[in-house]
Amino acid sequence: MFLSPCCLIKDNAHVEQSTPTVTIYSDGGAQPNPGAGGWAAILIYGDVQKEISGGEADTTNNRMELTAAVRALEALNRPCRVVFYTDSQYLKNGITTWIKNWKKNGWRTANRKPVLNQDLWEALDAQTAKHNITWKWTRGHAGDVYNERCDVLATEARERHRRAGN
Repeated sequence: MFLSPCCLIKDNAHVEQSTPTVTIYSDGGAQPNPGAGGWAAILIYGDVQKEISGGEADTTNNRMELTAAVRALEALNRPCRVVFYTDSQYLKNGITTWIKNWKKNGWRTANRKPVLNQDLWEALDAQTAKHNITWKWTRGHAGDVYNERCDVLATEARERHRRAGN
């Protein structure tokens, strides 16, 4: 039925736009922090949705937020316009503001300390270069249906990895 958010198969006809617009919601978390963590994303293209999720036995909230964003963008099979919703100020501010200076300063913060999660920031930076992305912050646990669904998926993934890690 649905292989990638940038192509839609409906009634056995393949429909493509020259530059598709995809909406993405993502979430991630760890409990405790650090501890078992989960991430999730929902990719929406027209009337089709794709849910992806995963986790790790030992991680942090921020690593899971970043992983969700990276995995969601990796799921796109061609350059897209993306409207990306996150409830993580860390993710939104990092990718829209802080990363420019981090790269200019050799992956050092304003305090000259190494940037945490540099591996994931570099992966996210590489993925964002492929797309035209508008980043939007949404308040977590405030009733946004897709944000709430991502939270459920991330929690389920976290619990699967907690059980697998014990």
